[in-house]
Amino acid sequence: MHKNLRFWLRRIGLGLVGLLLVTSLNSYLTSPSNAQGVLQVGTEPAFPPFEMQAPDGKGFTGFDIDLFNAIGEEAGLEIQFQSMPFDGLIPALQTQNIDAAISGMTITPERAQTIDFTRPYFQSGLAIAVRKQNRGEIQSFDDLENKKIAVAIGTTGAQEAAKIPGAELFTFDNSALALQELSNGNVDAVVNDAPVTLYAIKVGNLNNVEVVGELLTEEYYGIALPQDSPNLEKINDALDELLESGRYRQIYQQWFAGEPPDLPLVAPALEGEGATFSWIETFQTLFWGALITILLTAFSVFFGTIGGTLLATASISDFKPLGWLTRIYVDFFRGTPLLVQIFMIYFGIPSLLQGIGLDFSFNRFAAAVTALSLNSAAYLAEIIRGGIQSIDQGQWEAAQSMGMGWMQTMRYVIFPQAFRRMLPPLGNEFITMIKDTSLVAIIGFEELFRQGQLMVATTYRAFEIYAAVALIYLLLTFIASRVFSWLEKRLNPVQRANKRASAQVASSPEVASRSV
Repeated sequence: MHKNLRFWLRRIGLGLVGLLLVTSLNSYLTSPSNAQGVLQVGTEPAFPPFEMQAPDGKGFTGFDIDLFNAIGEEAGLEIQFQSMPFDGLIPALQTQNIDAAISGMTITPERAQTIDFTRPYFQSGLAIAVRKQNRGEIQSFDDLENKKIAVAIGTTGAQEAAKIPGAELFTFDNSALALQELSNGNVDAVVNDAPVTLYAIKVGNLNNVEVVGELLTEEYYGIALPQDSPNLEKINDALDELLESGRYRQIYQQWFAGEPPDLPLVAPALEGEGATFSWIETFQTLFWGALITILLTAFSVFFGTIGGTLLATASISDFKPLGWLTRIYVDFFRGTPLLVQIFMIYFGIPSLLQGIGLDFSFNRFAAAVTALSLNSAAYLAEIIRGGIQSIDQGQWEAAQSMGMGWMQTMRYVIFPQAFRRMLPPLGNEFITMIKDTSLVAIIGFEELFRQGQLMVATTYRAFEIYAAVALIYLLLTFIASRVFSWLEKRLNPVQRANKRASAQVASSPEVASRSV
């Protein structure tokens, strides 16, 4: 036991050292400062009309993109945009993997603790979107108490919605997914930036969704940079020149109606105080996330095992059409990404059924278990089929000669032997499932990884929190590995026979008399 513990501790230690070395090398090789005169700018191209994929699929377009290109021309800098998730922009700035970020990022005191902002370049505000059938019930934040609210992770909409008493938050990677959740009827409202919400409703043909009430807050967007960046003054000077020359107004009116509002030199929000960070609260939150991950894994493997057993039995059946259908199922779920399957089940099926007039929505936990179970069943089917077919044909013949039927042979003779052989790959599948549960974060399900994402989005301590998340996953997989190793030894007939023999020898009178 001590040898095994030392072995695992050495592996963990070497892994951490290797991770630090790779991270250090990557930071040096990818450091933006290595390319003189070139500015690497991070953006999330899923925030129209500020940033989005260009119609021809080459590069990006939007108000933010046009504005930063104009800033680059004014400052004599070459701009190269990098696509990133919104909640990854600040960590990328902290590690200096990018020089700047522009993605409709609201200037807040919490963000200003870890990064620098330019002067404001856009005035916005939060708005509430609801389904048209609920327009009379919800008009303000007060009406959102005890409601289900969809938000985009890391946004000020998510922060403000979290303050609403009794509200249940559903977090998504971008506002488009949050609005789709509202359109599908899974939530009561979406709290998000007004211009983005209005644009998404228009171009997304979300005819059952509308914005209600007035703007809830006054916010200002800023360009984010690493702290003490030498580019801050250059960008501010270029932005000042664009505002004074009227070019900012031209860019603004290409994307929005009316005159641009006057912008302050400093965002009023920076007069407030940021949130504090607590390791105790962090581990409490991650602990509950780990429990959800364990529960999700257990349910998924349980139903996956049932489905895999049925599929394996069908695949070795003499009824050929049943075997063909099983093969199609296994090939589909093993041949398509699990992430795509999660999207199809949670977003695709409700959208399809509602399109034909059926009012249907999916509970997130049910959707997560369904997607993971269906995927797991395909892999387990092959493991179970291989285990059954590995048993010698003579075992079947011997059981039949004793008058046992197919079910009795499978239950009492074949499956117990096959199960012992299947344990190692079953253990691997269980460990893989623990890690695969992190993919359901994409639909806002708050398991371990999602809890980490949510904390990074508000505290901006990416390395510490993701390191803690990784260690918890490592602990869970280590425990699972030890449990399956114990089961293998426990069910090994040779080892059990040796233990019984050793116990009998130790308890014999002759051995006992010698020991005296």
